[in-house]
Amino acid sequence: MTTLEIAIRDEKEVDAAVITEVTVAAFETMEISNHTEQFIIEALRAAKALTLSLVAEMDGRVVGHIAFSPVTISDGTRTWYGLGPVSVLPEYQRRGIGKALIQEGLSRLKDLNAKGCCLVGHPQYYRKFGFENGTGLVHEGVPQEVFFALSFDGHFPQGHVMFHEGFKANGHGDPLVRSRAPNASFNHNE
Repeated sequence: MTTLEIAIRDEKEVDAAVITEVTVAAFETMEISNHTEQFIIEALRAAKALTLSLVAEMDGRVVGHIAFSPVTISDGTRTWYGLGPVSVLPEYQRRGIGKALIQEGLSRLKDLNAKGCCLVGHPQYYRKFGFENGTGLVHEGVPQEVFFALSFDGHFPQGHVMFHEGFKANGHGDPLVRSRAPNASFNHNE
């Protein structure tokens, strides 16, 4: 297999439909998914809560996407973000596209003076990026072994993390996505 060059850039307005397609395809066969990831992205976009929305292109084709949005932490800590969903078209998975999207997104968060990032994801995958669990941060209803945090300044807040309301979107009359074109358990499509 030849190595193709991956270009990562900010989402453009014209990318919305293809991001939906990539997301649906990436999570279609995942048993651990609620298959609502595309609605989450739409809701975050509609609420203007996408701090970062990046696409990966190969040969001019959008083959991956990652979203970052602000989280609320019960101890009042600010400038922490949630990672996800992250999606890569099935035929492009296991080529480093997810890794490239995550690394670029984390780098850009640091450039925005973010203090940290958290996510719900696959335990074996996210540790390689420095994410860890058991830091005193919890996400209600989510097992600690799949909830991860990465501090950029060495300080871990203590308390409950709440992702943006858009993570509750399921496509069934969601007020945030009703006017747009058509809650993930995991973010794992490398």
